[in-house]
Parts: sequence; structure tokens; C-alpha cells
Amino acid sequence: MRIALCDDSREFLDQMMGLMERWSEQSGIQTEIYCFDHGDALLAKSTEFHMDVIFLDIIMPLLNGMDTAKDLRQRDSAVKIVFLTSSPDFALDSYFVKAQDYLLKPVTYERIREVLDECSTTLHIEPKSIVLKTNLGFQKIYLHNIEFAEAQNKRVILYLCSGKNVEVVTPLYSFKDRFTDSDGFFKCHRSYIVYLPNIDHFNMTEITTRSGRKIPIARSYAKAFQEAYFSHMFED
Repeated sequence: MRIALCDDSREFLDQMMGLMERWSEQSGIQTEIYCFDHGDALLAKSTEFHMDVIFLDIIMPLLNGMDTAKDLRQRDSAVKIVFLTSSPDFALDSYFVKAQDYLLKPVTYERIREVLDECSTTLHIEPKSIVLKTNLGFQKIYLHNIEFAEAQNKRVILYLCSGKNVEVVTPLYSFKDRFTDSDGFFKCHRSYIVYLPNIDHFNMTEITTRSGRKIPIARSYAKAFQEAYFSHMFED
């Protein structure tokens, strides 16, 4: 999902980026976020390629948010515009440019999640997934719902965030090309592959996932695991 964020406050832009990156991580939907501090810069960039969602501050110097939105809407009838403001006085005006939503500052993560969930649904953007032959038949599993995979003899048990387990009758090595480093997976032990974004905390010998499950880190993997974890968490 390609997102534009336009606000004249650098501090607010940084806060919003953090919330959006958190949503991207938790939803499993990849995002490209572009930041602008005035409407003219946003309009210039929007001529180069299509934005899916635009978060737009209404009160800005030079070209204000409402005039920017009117220009955007003339060029692109599909882009989703979400207004940002500290005042509810412009709610009626937002109707005339067919705004997707109207967020009052300070913006909470819950509101960002609500808006982006709705936008991703209407844009038909789906998180990455795999289809596996399980003990229940063929099953579609979203990657971001996996906490870790454990090898048990010639089977693999997938432990999901929901608390459910999925059994796959195939050896762990067969997941090498499915659970890749670029998607956030790392083999921390000969019997375990962990999904890095679903780690709550860890030490040199053990990982605790968000659901509270614990898995070991092999001594020979410890250094590489830490490097992979911090590289993935702070790659942006």
C-alpha cells in the first residue's frame, strides 16, 4: 500500500510514520510511506505515481490541506483522502472532496489501525500468505499470524498468534524458501524458525513470543539471530 503523509510538523510526521509502520508490521501488509511538509510538494509527487491513501493536514502554510485535497480529487477520483486536524470545524468541507475519514489530533494507534484496515479492505490488499497441506486439508495461513515453526520428527508444527497450532506433514527444511529472511523469519535453532515481528523479548538463550511461548536460541545461532532481529526491526 502506498501512503502519503502531509503535515507541516516534523515531529507529528515522525509519530505518524511510527504508527503506520506498527500497523504494517502487525497486519502483514507492506507499505511505502512518503512524507511531505506542504501541499505543493505532495501535488508534485502525486503526478509521478498513484498514491493509495493520503493523510492530509488541513491547516498548513502556503497551500492549505482542503485546497490540496480539491486539486488531488480532480486528478484522481480513486485515491483515499484522510484529513488530519486539531479542529472539528472542517468536517462538513471534507464531505465535498469525498474524504475517507477525518482524524482529530492527537491521533491514536487504534484510529490509525481502524482507518488503514478499512482502506486495505476496500483496496483489496491482502497480507502475504501460504497454502499448506495440513492435517485438516489444504489451509491458507497468513505469515504475520505465525509466531514460530517447530520441527517434530518429519512434521512441522506452526504456532499461531491466536493460540492455535497447525500440523504440517513435511520436514522443516522444506520451509527454507517459504519462510525467508526478507519476510521476517529466522532459523534460531535446528528445530525452530521464528517470525521476528512476533517476538516480545529475548536473551542470549531464549525467545519469548507475544503470546508468552518460549523457544530456545542455539548458541551457534545467537549472534546471527541478534543481528537479524535488529536489522529487521530497524531496517526503515
